[in-house]
Amino acid sequence: MKICIVGAGAIGGYLGAKLALSGNEVTLIARGAHLEAIQKNGLKLMMADGKTDIATPSLATSDISQAGIQDVVILAVKTTSVAAIAPSLPSLYKPETMVVTAQNGIPWWYFRKHGGEYEGTQIQSVDPDGTIEAHIGADRVIGCVVYPATEIVEPGVIKHIEGDRFSLGEIDASKTERIQLLAQALKLAGLKAPIRTQIRTDMWVKLWGNLAFNPISALTRATLDHICQYPLTRELARQMMSEAQAIAQKLGIDFGITLEQRIEGAQKVGAHKTSMLQDIEAFRPTEVDAIVGAVAELGRLTQTPTPHIDAIYASVKLLEKTYMGN
Repeated sequence: MKICIVGAGAIGGYLGAKLALSGNEVTLIARGAHLEAIQKNGLKLMMADGKTDIATPSLATSDISQAGIQDVVILAVKTTSVAAIAPSLPSLYKPETMVVTAQNGIPWWYFRKHGGEYEGTQIQSVDPDGTIEAHIGADRVIGCVVYPATEIVEPGVIKHIEGDRFSLGEIDASKTERIQLLAQALKLAGLKAPIRTQIRTDMWVKLWGNLAFNPISALTRATLDHICQYPLTRELARQMMSEAQAIAQKLGIDFGITLEQRIEGAQKVGAHKTSMLQDIEAFRPTEVDAIVGAVAELGRLTQTPTPHIDAIYASVKLLEKTYMGN
């Protein structure tokens, strides 16, 4: 398959390397020193089991327009970057091109092909002016929930820490031929790619913890284990997650695990810095709008009170403004 990875950072680079090593024609969209290193030396992938490979993409560039027509476009950029790159994406499309959205939080397409009373509702926190939808379109979308942990240890070098699952789902819950072909490509690359008929549920289960632990860590500079072990922040996380659970249940989501099980799962990760804390420390914009703001928006939509979520969202937004000048 011809596959373009838009955002060949830690996760996108891991995906791109695995797909290239298994024989796909992979284009990597990257920038800066990371791109220069890939162009010069290929993309080095250091696996958790100690194995190291060098993947050679068909093309590595910062210019999406150079990539040409693709079978699959995998959006692995952060939610904060999607609107800016969306107008460039149509140059990659043929009629059947799939766009895999591999972002955190509530996606712009959440209420597309959703059914029920909120069908067609636009998520203002994520796509306020419709730019993303206008340049992707719901018919192309394959939902994706990302589970691996990876990092860029130096330009051109991706370190895999743990995990190999990328859950996939059509947003209308169907099991199409195209998603089976995509899943097969990922499986041949050595990845787990279960096809989920309720991809929104998978998104919510991951988001359930992220919407609490990410912003709390950004505000306190604490790692997951400390947040979960300290009684006051553990209770704050529990209150935020309880509010989110009430929203999700009104939208027909059944988590399948208890709130305490989800917190225990986060605690077991240990001394991990969340992505939002890493962004604050690096003076980068955070994904607080998609991870927290969108949940607060869904609270208003479903008439569900979210006092704890609202307070933490406001605090992180002010932190961004004062600490980073955004």
